[in-house]
Parts: sequence; structure tokens; C-alpha cells
Amino acid sequence: MKNFFLIFFISVIYLVNSPTLLAQSPLDTTSSFEDQRQRVNQLLNERNRKFGEYDTSLQQKTGIFGLFKSKNDMQKSIDILKQIVLTDNNIFVETRRLLELKDSEKERFEQLAASYDNQITAYMKTISKLQAHNEALQQKINTLEQEDSQDSTYIYMFVLVTLALLIATIYLYWQLKQKNVTKV
Repeated sequence: MKNFFLIFFISVIYLVNSPTLLAQSPLDTTSSFEDQRQRVNQLLNERNRKFGEYDTSLQQKTGIFGLFKSKNDMQKSIDILKQIVLTDNNIFVETRRLLELKDSEKERFEQLAASYDNQITAYMKTISKLQAHNEALQQKINTLEQEDSQDSTYIYMFVLVTLALLIATIYLYWQLKQKNVTKV
């Protein structure tokens, strides 16, 4: 008895977790739509065949001297009409199922389109945000390059002034040395 419950429990878990039983893939819905469409077409072909039989039965006259319809001929025609009516009812039912499948596919595609549209919008927002961030970083790089250029200019001017002062100091020292003013 324990084994029975264990097997039952495992099979229920398997059925509940089986993705093929819970959701249909797009290919499954397409194939079920095509199957349903073929069923409707078969029923329509069957109806045409039965209507042809009904036409034939209307022209059959097995009564007196073949001039009149017998009771059996009329009953046969009525039976064929009943079969046509039943086929028509089946056609209506199957057509309703076909339309429901088509509507469900339409809704699913609309949901997919909305989902994809939301994803694309999110991607576009992300791209715009990244482009704005990239432009801000590019401006910052340009500003830093300009500041670096100005700093380099100041350094070159400082070095040039320092060299000029050094040269002037050496020149003055050299002139004073030649005058012997430096001796005390």
C-alpha cells in the first residue's frame, strides 16, 4: 500500500511539473490550430458528400412504376437530412473551437508584442542613458585636457622664467667677477 501511494505521489508531482502539460509552446498552438482547421475541413467535405447523397435520394423513385417516391425513399432522404444536420452541428462546434484557438493565438501574439515592445523601450532608455553618460564623460575628458594644456603652459613659462633668471644671475656674476668686485 505504501508503494502505491509513493508511486501515485511521484506521478502527480511529475504531471504537475511537466511543462508540456501546463503550457503549450508556439509550435504546439500552431499545430493544434492546423489540426482543428483540418477537422473542420473534413466535416465540411463530409457534409458535401452527404448532401450529394441527399440529392441522389431525392431523385430516386422506387414507388409504383418508378413514378412516385416510396415511404422507404422518403425515410432514407429524411435520415440523410438528419445526418447533414448532425454534421452541421459538429461543424459549428469545431468552428467555434477553431475561432477560440485563433483568438487565443491572437491574444498570445499581442502579449508577446507588448512584452517585446516593453523590452525594446527599456533597451532604448538604457542606450539613451549610456549615451548621455558617455557625452558627460567626453566633456569631462575635454575639460581635463584643456586644464592639462593650461598647466603645461604654466610649467613651460615657469621653466623659461627660471632659466632666464638663472642666466641673468650667471651673467651678472660673471660681469662682477670680471670687475673684481667680488674680492673683499
